[in-house]
Amino acid sequence: MTSTATVRSADHRVVLGVVSVGVLLSSLDLFIVNVAMPAMSADLGAGLTGLSWVLNLYAIVFAALLVPAGRLGDRNGNREIFLIGLAVFILGSALCALAWDVTSLVGFRVVQAIGCALLTPSSLALVLAATPPQRRAGAVRLWVAVGGLGAALGPVIGGLLVELDWRWVFLVNVPIGLIALAIGARTLPRTTADRGPLPDLLGAVALIGAVGAIILAVVQGPEWGWRSTGVLAAFATSVVLGIVFVASSARHHSPVVDPALLRTPNFTLAGANSLVFQIAFAGMLLSVTLWAQNVWGWSALRTGLAIAPGPLVVPVVAILAGRLIARFGAGPVTAAGGLAFGGGLLWWARSAELTPDYASGLLGGMLLTGLGVGLTLPTVFAAGTGTLPPQRFATGSAVLSMTRQLGLAIGVALLVAVLGTPETPAATLDAFQRAWYVTAAVAVLAGLLGLGIRPTPTPAAAAPEVTEQPTPRL
Repeated sequence: MTSTATVRSADHRVVLGVVSVGVLLSSLDLFIVNVAMPAMSADLGAGLTGLSWVLNLYAIVFAALLVPAGRLGDRNGNREIFLIGLAVFILGSALCALAWDVTSLVGFRVVQAIGCALLTPSSLALVLAATPPQRRAGAVRLWVAVGGLGAALGPVIGGLLVELDWRWVFLVNVPIGLIALAIGARTLPRTTADRGPLPDLLGAVALIGAVGAIILAVVQGPEWGWRSTGVLAAFATSVVLGIVFVASSARHHSPVVDPALLRTPNFTLAGANSLVFQIAFAGMLLSVTLWAQNVWGWSALRTGLAIAPGPLVVPVVAILAGRLIARFGAGPVTAAGGLAFGGGLLWWARSAELTPDYASGLLGGMLLTGLGVGLTLPTVFAAGTGTLPPQRFATGSAVLSMTRQLGLAIGVALLVAVLGTPETPAATLDAFQRAWYVTAAVAVLAGLLGLGIRPTPTPAAAAPEVTEQPTPRL
């Protein structure tokens, strides 16, 4: 006896809850690993220079694969790609915990990066597809806020786990990820895939190479030297492959990034804002970490606790920002976010002293930067993805995520270049103040770019294209 197959609408709240676990784990992983670096160095007998590839190669692979992974999700189904990505990330986490030397750890981090690249754009695509058009902006803000929560919890959880063993930094992902994988396999809806011809393989390879090369040049520039053969060769390779990508995309019937995507309202402007704002965000996060640990001499755990109030503000502001957007528009809210973020950096530049004083030296700036992130990132992502056609949800979100990764890499390199290597306490204070002024200017520039974002009508025809699996046969 069989029952009649039924189709029902997916609950967007369930979808958001499941995919948020994957986003939270990937965000936690980024910030936890930073805290664990000294412990890894001591246990594996490796210098921090060699161990830096645990972070750098992860960033290169993650950023390079985002857009092809998003296109893969749009073509083959975002549910399947998300679950595969989450499974690969869990596998990579377990392998990282078993690493026996730096080489194996770096290799297993690549596995993690591949998983993150697969699950990130597909997770947002699933949220967009399952959410009614009039509620998508709020859902995107929540999706972004989860990443902010990971940034807040990462340093704190990382400091606690490192006290046990640095391998727990990776092991913690396994049970949580397996639970999310099991629930996701049962509850995540199947989205309509375009099932068109294979995308431009030459263009995909060229894009991966171009993004990977520019990230390599940016992250290694401070160490290798900006005029070194390796850095110049990486920049040149990125330019050549970028030209190949553009030329191939222009003539191919199924490009990796459809040129029409760039003409979607607010999309290009949102990408530009994401790139510039993430430069400021990376400079802020690294600078305050270096200041607390290297100048004030605080432990990793105490530094994480000191940083946490800022990111903890992000989810609250992201939720409340909807009312401000409804009243003033996304552009002014984004601009206010850039100004608030810049104001936090100016707070540090004017108040921080060599003698530790958290309340007056760091806390106010931390709260202001958290306010800026909560106003900017969720608003910009919602504006950039709000009018995407359903068949390009994953690709569009992947492009925006890629601009964020590029901005993070550039921001770290810019901060390192501005700080230099001061040799006296007074010179150290001057260097950090200079870095905070520069980073504040970048944040204000991001706000000015966001000011151009315009309200767009919600397309009534863009209803979520979601189907559930039929009920099982009895």
